[in-house]
Amino acid sequence: MILDELRSARLLFGDALAAGTVTERELEAAPEVADAVRALAVPSAPLRAWQRVQTKRGRLTYEEHAVAPMVVARRALLGEQAAAPPRFLVRVDGFPHVEAWDDPERYGTPTFARFRQVLQEAGVPFLVAVLPRVPKRYADPKEEAWREHDPSELAMLQELRRDPDVAFGVHGLDHRTRSTNPRKQSEWARRAPKQLVGRLDDADAVLRAQGLPTDVFVAPFDRFDAHDWPLFARRYAVVTGGPESIGRMGFHRTPLWRGGTVHLPSYAPFYGKAREVLPAVERAVEEQSGLWIPIVLHAGWEADAGWSDLEALAGALSGTAARWSGFMDAVAESKRTGRSDEGSSR
Repeated sequence: MILDELRSARLLFGDALAAGTVTERELEAAPEVADAVRALAVPSAPLRAWQRVQTKRGRLTYEEHAVAPMVVARRALLGEQAAAPPRFLVRVDGFPHVEAWDDPERYGTPTFARFRQVLQEAGVPFLVAVLPRVPKRYADPKEEAWREHDPSELAMLQELRRDPDVAFGVHGLDHRTRSTNPRKQSEWARRAPKQLVGRLDDADAVLRAQGLPTDVFVAPFDRFDAHDWPLFARRYAVVTGGPESIGRMGFHRTPLWRGGTVHLPSYAPFYGKAREVLPAVERAVEEQSGLWIPIVLHAGWEADAGWSDLEALAGALSGTAARWSGFMDAVAESKRTGRSDEGSSR
């Protein structure tokens, strides 16, 4: 195993390592573990396109091609003790809503407050992807206007900061797309490294000024260029993703260490509207995989659909959704291996 793979194995077996059920040496010796955490290179552009098509057709799935190998690895070393409740990591994209300036009545702070209330009443922790600047007409690359957080948004962020069940991610800088093509929307694509660094500095500065952590990166549209991965990896402990990441990064198991940070993409059926996610959550609870399972929800989508679907999902997640602080502690612990070498994904 290279170092990233060993760290991924430690993250996969963090509970067993802490309990003394397995050792790091046993992780390195097990072929099932090596298969589950294998660090893969970013595929070629044609292969990434093929993977995206296959996911849409249901032939390349998260449950079969990501969950199943990790379950096999856990069972190979832990036997019956591998069965444990899944640990759902709920991510909310994002606040303020990208259209909070253009349509405040529909997507303003009260909408997010209602969304949060549903999760809070069910005791569901979550990470909110914070948008540092609120754009005007985010889908228009020629528009440059943006505003800072308004008083209601600032008040909500400070309220969230006091809530131990809430964590924070950096949701880009202004969420403005650089392309009008819906299949190519990205805030970060085709930017020079110096420009990328400047925008990330600006985004982090906004969150730090409000006392919010900046160790998780959530790219708008879940898209950025793969060759920029080292830049993000140097800055953040966790870099997230979604279905749209496949076209830029390829399909990868999750969570896995990659280039010195943790790659945490979320895929269907755990990325979507609450009514789509609910059956998958129920299956995962029944299967008792013991895995970290990332879920992505959007407050705007649930507002448009009404709140009953989200209420049902929140009920199913109650007691199984994990605090992100616990996951970040597991990430930090998995980084501390017994080896001194340094490595990255092949």
